[in-house]
Amino acid sequence: MPDRQTLTQISPRAWEHPADRAALNTLRSLPGFDEVLRKALSVLGERGIRQLFLANAVKVGPTQRPALDAMYAEVLATLDAPMRYELYVAQHYEANAFCIGFDKPFIVVNSQMIELLEPEERRAVLAHEVGHAMSGHATYTTLALLFLLVGTRFLPWLAGIAILPVELALFEWYRKAEFSADRAALLGSQDPRAAMSLFLKLAGGLRYDDQIDHDAFLVQAAEYETQGDITDNVWKILNTAFRTHPFATVRAAELQRWIASGEYDRILRGEYMRRGQEPRPLGDDYADAGDYYRRQAKSAVDAVNDVINRAREAFNDRRTRGE
Repeated sequence: MPDRQTLTQISPRAWEHPADRAALNTLRSLPGFDEVLRKALSVLGERGIRQLFLANAVKVGPTQRPALDAMYAEVLATLDAPMRYELYVAQHYEANAFCIGFDKPFIVVNSQMIELLEPEERRAVLAHEVGHAMSGHATYTTLALLFLLVGTRFLPWLAGIAILPVELALFEWYRKAEFSADRAALLGSQDPRAAMSLFLKLAGGLRYDDQIDHDAFLVQAAEYETQGDITDNVWKILNTAFRTHPFATVRAAELQRWIASGEYDRILRGEYMRRGQEPRPLGDDYADAGDYYRRQAKSAVDAVNDVINRAREAFNDRRTRGE
């Protein structure tokens, strides 16, 4: 177990991915989004959300799952969270956890997630969700989960609102917010291997009586990001449009890039933004996000160029042979 540094007064900006902030600001600027959010708040409210998600969940405390409660207290201390967000365990077959609510966010961890993970991997999950809470993600996450679980056609208060652009933008933000929370997971656990193991298990399940290879998984992540042609890239977009989470390999690769950038080590040295120091021009967020999206676009363009070059070579080869 690593000796974890307490990140005193750390601002969520220290771990937030620039594409997360830019996507959220884009979402907020969409026509109709304010009305969707206002109606969701008025129709559901805090009590409605709690009843919707927590009818059969168990509240964690000193006598209820005390080991998990103690670990959670350590995570809150490591990230110097401004409050203790209520923590629940819900019986569910899906390995998932989420931070939801409007006025008072709370965290739910599904029982399958606990069964799937080793203790230090669970720590990373708890830190991930605390990261969501500290970044103020819970309101928008709740709205996205409502769309996903209930479906917009069963929400009559959305009538008359052009909902598809809002829905697509909301899910795009949600996926980018996961990159931010993954960084918080690493900062809260301070165990890169546990963080990567979490992604591996979310992708491939329990180890059982066999072996799993973290390094091979990172190679697989690189293959997913860099291989394939333009058709593959189109399918990547279609396959993720209505997903709340990026694919596990993408998350692993993105977190590894952040570690390699040196930012993780700088934060552990105490070189990070404190709460109260957050002012930053929105244009800077868009610029940073633009760099991220340009890298993604470059990969797609490189794939297209590769296809064109291979087609040109095949054509020239056929002409040379006189076919």
